[in-house]
Amino acid sequence: MTATTGPPTAVPRPRYRFGEFVVSPGRRLLLRGGSEVPVIPRYFDVLVLLIERRHEAVHRTEIIDRVWTDVVVSDGALSQAVRTLRRALGEDPRASRFIRTVARYGYQFVYPGVVEEDDGAGPATPGPAGISAEPDSPAIAPESGPAAADPFEPLLKVLLEGSATRDATDEERRDAATQLHALGTAEALRRLDRRAGHEEARAFLRETRWDVAGAGKVPLLGSEGSLSSILAVVRLRLREAARLVASRWAGATLGGAGAGALAGLVGGLALLLSESGATASLPLALALVGAAAGGVGACGVGAALAATEALARSARTLALLLAGAVAGAATGALAHAAVLALLSAVFGLGLGDVGGWAEGLSIGMASGAGYAIATRGLRGGGLATPRHAARVRAALLAGACCAVGGLAVALAGGRLVGASLDLVASGFDGSQVGLGPIARWLGEQEFRPVTRAAVSAFEGLMFGAGLVAGLTHRPRPRIQP
Repeated sequence: MTATTGPPTAVPRPRYRFGEFVVSPGRRLLLRGGSEVPVIPRYFDVLVLLIERRHEAVHRTEIIDRVWTDVVVSDGALSQAVRTLRRALGEDPRASRFIRTVARYGYQFVYPGVVEEDDGAGPATPGPAGISAEPDSPAIAPESGPAAADPFEPLLKVLLEGSATRDATDEERRDAATQLHALGTAEALRRLDRRAGHEEARAFLRETRWDVAGAGKVPLLGSEGSLSSILAVVRLRLREAARLVASRWAGATLGGAGAGALAGLVGGLALLLSESGATASLPLALALVGAAAGGVGACGVGAALAATEALARSARTLALLLAGAVAGAATGALAHAAVLALLSAVFGLGLGDVGGWAEGLSIGMASGAGYAIATRGLRGGGLATPRHAARVRAALLAGACCAVGGLAVALAGGRLVGASLDLVASGFDGSQVGLGPIARWLGEQEFRPVTRAAVSAFEGLMFGAGLVAGLTHRPRPRIQP
């Protein structure tokens, strides 16, 4: 007899019970005594990961890679998450009952009585007495007294006293600010109004609103002491992002240099394969020129984009576009002056039409717009770092925007690297870098508008893709004791 095949059985999703707590990953709930404990989504992910891997210590790098998968955050983000979780679990700071810090490594969930259940087996509430595998452990006493009746004031005290006495660290004040958002942003702002130190406290609320789902707006303009609050926000972002910005700037520079080298190599091989009489060393020479040009351009534009993303979270797209434009124009102007000085001093050539600030403006603006569009949905309290296929898509989208920028340069009569090399080659008899042979492949007898447009679009594509591929490289977090 043939057995009847029914519908596939759903794989049960576990929930975890320990002490008076229940964690339901499927419903994304942390319950204490049957009541929900609000937890920031990324912090909840940290807790679930530690419980799932409770038989071993989990490295800080792995936690950050798993939880903050699409953004780069400062090293303190994980420490803040663990402090917040310990507070939510009512853990005594002097004893690691739930989460143990493993020095110079990471964290481990150490409660010995975790019970794993089917999340669909019944209500996710504590069962009868004795369900915990550690019945003799002391219960966590619920909060009582004024702090329980008014949860805002202890947190506001941390924010405000930190401004006056510096007794609280920045991470402790960020922790307090995230909890205030969970309680209610509008009410926290109302209670802060005009109290001593409210300007800097407002800045912490402004910064942490990106980390809390459903947090309200924290306006700076129009409030009393708005200038002081704005300056405090700038200081916070600079301190938090300084190392990450430096790493991303270096990655952008290397990415631009690599893309420029590849573009130069492709151009050299095209000339070598044409009937131009080019020597075998030409592809290498053009690769070096491309690496230098791409690296210089990406150095300027990449630094501006990295710093802007760290500082400007509101109006991000506009800020990145303007930053790219300004940095591109400045880099182009400096490169133009350097090339003219070199040609005049070394070769005695007076060429004024090599690429300059206008070309840099166009490519820089396209880079900023392309990066902003490609990463617009990847922010989460840090610097965007799409991974795998998403990173490839971001690089290609930015490259496409820069290809359009390169095409605009060509149509306006400007010159990027290839067109500038063709101009310089016209001043030297027997030069091998003239692009006439490539023009003939495209149906033109010499370097004319069609060839200029094709070469400029290709250069823009390579530059934008290399820049964003390098900019979104995910640096390894620094391990702290």
